[in-house]
Amino acid sequence: MHDPRKLREEQDDYRRRLRRRGADQLLDDALKVDEERLGVLRRVEELRGERNRASEQIAGLRKAGRDAQAEIERMRGVGEELKVREAQLSELEAKVHELWLQIPNVPSDDMPDGMEPREERVVFERPDFPFEPKPHWEIGTDLGILDFDRATRMSGSRFALQRGAGAKLERALINFMLDVHTSRGYTEIFPPFLVQEPALYGTGQLPKFREEMFQTQTGHYLISTAEVPVTNMHREEILPAAELPLRYCAYSACFRAEAGAAGRDTRGLIRLHQFNKVELVHFVRPEESDRELETIVDEAEEILRRLRLHYRVVTLPTMDFGFSAHKTFDIEVWLPSQNMFREISSATNFRDFQARRANIRYRDQDGKVYFVHTLNASGLAVGRTMAAILEQYQEADGGVRIPDALQLYMHEERLSPA
Repeated sequence: MHDPRKLREEQDDYRRRLRRRGADQLLDDALKVDEERLGVLRRVEELRGERNRASEQIAGLRKAGRDAQAEIERMRGVGEELKVREAQLSELEAKVHELWLQIPNVPSDDMPDGMEPREERVVFERPDFPFEPKPHWEIGTDLGILDFDRATRMSGSRFALQRGAGAKLERALINFMLDVHTSRGYTEIFPPFLVQEPALYGTGQLPKFREEMFQTQTGHYLISTAEVPVTNMHREEILPAAELPLRYCAYSACFRAEAGAAGRDTRGLIRLHQFNKVELVHFVRPEESDRELETIVDEAEEILRRLRLHYRVVTLPTMDFGFSAHKTFDIEVWLPSQNMFREISSATNFRDFQARRANIRYRDQDGKVYFVHTLNASGLAVGRTMAAILEQYQEADGGVRIPDALQLYMHEERLSPA
């Protein structure tokens, strides 16, 4: 959420920056309602002042033994109008607050405009196969480690079932990722997978993405990412400056309805309603956040470097990045069967956008309170990492070589066909 005062005072600058992501009309709509709210507020304040003055006059007349009935009748009219105006003000305040919440973050000035990402770097050589590479869902099915048919029978489409070495590989990847991150200074968190609405408003999933989420009969929501509960760990808190930066890693199952993704990636592990992910979340001082974005990208890349998977890093463009984001780098891993890179992590600097919504602040050495800046990245999406390993490490006989970094966790060097 933006500072409403700045939106009013610097509206031309915000309008210019929001126009880069096609959201300037949202600002205009909110400012129009806010101007109406301010007009009603001025009238409410006038009426309250008039009521106070009338009360004093009535008291004075009564004290002097004079008739105050005319002034009482006038004050009754003031009170009736005030009641109507206060109700109107309350309604407008709720409406403008909802409109403020719908305005996305402004993009960084160094992001590319439009829909095309900017490639920053490509890491490792693209694997070269002397045979036609298979997609991961065929590899996994042939090896007996992925079972999409049974998952569909019990849960419907967009679910996967890992079995045997597949389940072991999923677990190995989660443990490997957490071990790498905690060895590099992260504090591990195991968060709840169910949250209430305020937590989702805090990170920006609500109100915009309600249709993309699973809601329970109790009013709880299944989390779409561990970013939500981990960020909200410090909701409504004032952190000591000496504790910053705070860096957390967390494994969670993630649940996404993907309501707007019909027909996309219907096969395999790329786009599921339920998947596992390890998330990285940072809380930092404002002056550190730009540098911290480079740090969190490097931490996510470290997993791919150790697994020696071919990947690239891109800067997302202004028309194709997250609602709460100020700047995002996507890390994309190579899938040979599709002959293309696919996102495996998004690393984002939100600046104070989430912190304002969740009221997360810190007290500096001067005793003043400021909003923290928050960042997050996937470190990594587990299913997509498995898909990349199956495809990049596949061999001609249908087997898959286990990356060296995972062999300690798998206790085997290869997944062999029966």
